Amino acid sequence: MNNFEPQTLNPIKTSVFDLFKIGPGPSSSHTIGPMKAAYNFVEEVRKLDANRLKLADEIEVRLFGSLSATGDGHGTDRAIVAGLLGKRPEEVDPIWFSGLLEKGSSYDIDLGGYSLNFSKKNIVFDDINHDFEYSNTLIFYLKSGEQTLFEKEYYSVGGGFIQWKGYEEPNLTAPPFCYTNMKELKRLLVDENVSLHRLMLENEKALTGATEEEIYDRLGAINDTMCAAVDRGLNSSGQLPGSINLTRKAPIVYNRAKSMPNSPDSFLILLNSYALAASEENAAGNIVVTAPTSGASGVLPGVIYMLRHQFHFRGKRILDAMLAATAIGFLVKHNASISGAEAGCMGEVGTASGMAAALISYGSGYGIDVLEAAAEIALEHHLGMTCDPVGGYVQIPCIERNAVGAVKAYNAYLLASSGDPLNQKVTLDQVIKTMRETGRDMSKKYKETSQGGLALNMTEC
Repeated sequence: MNNFEPQTLNPIKTSVFDLFKIGPGPSSSHTIGPMKAAYNFVEEVRKLDANRLKLADEIEVRLFGSLSATGDGHGTDRAIVAGLLGKRPEEVDPIWFSGLLEKGSSYDIDLGGYSLNFSKKNIVFDDINHDFEYSNTLIFYLKSGEQTLFEKEYYSVGGGFIQWKGYEEPNLTAPPFCYTNMKELKRLLVDENVSLHRLMLENEKALTGATEEEIYDRLGAINDTMCAAVDRGLNSSGQLPGSINLTRKAPIVYNRAKSMPNSPDSFLILLNSYALAASEENAAGNIVVTAPTSGASGVLPGVIYMLRHQFHFRGKRILDAMLAATAIGFLVKHNASISGAEAGCMGEVGTASGMAAALISYGSGYGIDVLEAAAEIALEHHLGMTCDPVGGYVQIPCIERNAVGAVKAYNAYLLASSGDPLNQKVTLDQVIKTMRETGRDMSKKYKETSQGGLALNMTEC
């Protein structure tokens, strides 16, 4: 079942730092989301009456949809253990995380003065096809024998965002600049005579109470984390985890580019290598930034690394461009979906490519018309893209797809800035609407379940 209807009546109230989240790969919806759900479940259990809690003898977790289909390869089981042990995504040591559940390990879960043993046998990979509200559903049970003492149903809705049964959007104060789509956003920029990054800053300040300095400091930390992932990936070799035995490609491609004279080819090879590097770090389960998801966490870092090292963008120029890119991510999340389980890879890499095209445009000094055209072109040419991870790992075709998405973003920027954006016939709002409809019509086997596409036809790796 798909459920990503646009929230047409409500203005966007998402924080920049809900879209950009630091955590371990390889999947925001399969790793970060379930970890947050498990963490929340333990917090809820600790509120139970002590006499009731003493009756408990088991925690059971059931996974549905693509969480069941590809959760093993995506590290969902390890994420659940980490969350139950009180770890949040931004706190996780990737080496510790990758070692969870090795050799039949079990763990004592502290429920507040009382503990229960938990191991992989307590995780049930349940139905792929189901009738829950969201594809990526997981249910936690606190049990006493066959009796359920407490349960909570969670939904991992993409990008590390979670909801639960009965969830209501927080009643946040309306931001000073309210918009639901690009048409409204552009009108605000003109009517209020405000720049896009300033609009995003003022909304973030109102939503979170953070100061401008605090926002820029956190953006700088996000930026540094992205670039650190690229650096690590460029300097790491060998095979990625999992049965595919996929060899890292980024350092080979990078060294090839460095051996070439400066040329359009060497520039594109460098950009490819940067995006590959961050995406390979994600596939390895190392620390990345959801941008807007972990599965697409190579696109924006690859482009930002290119802007820093080839174009020498520095300081607030990059950070302001990141704020502009966030506006595109908000529009897609609000009016369609950034989840591979809901919209295929157009929701992940497609959105990331649109955000990156906007980032390049804004950082290069262009206004909202070029920015919109660049984001629209990048997103339009990802429409219909499937999510079909081979073996359930975020590796094939995901890693190369990040590199191609980064190159598409740069080309979309060139097309938008070289022509007249006012002659662009297709708007970003129209593409996002089309993306929503395409995702709704797309077969479930092409939405992160590994039941179609390359995942089906590449059974021997």
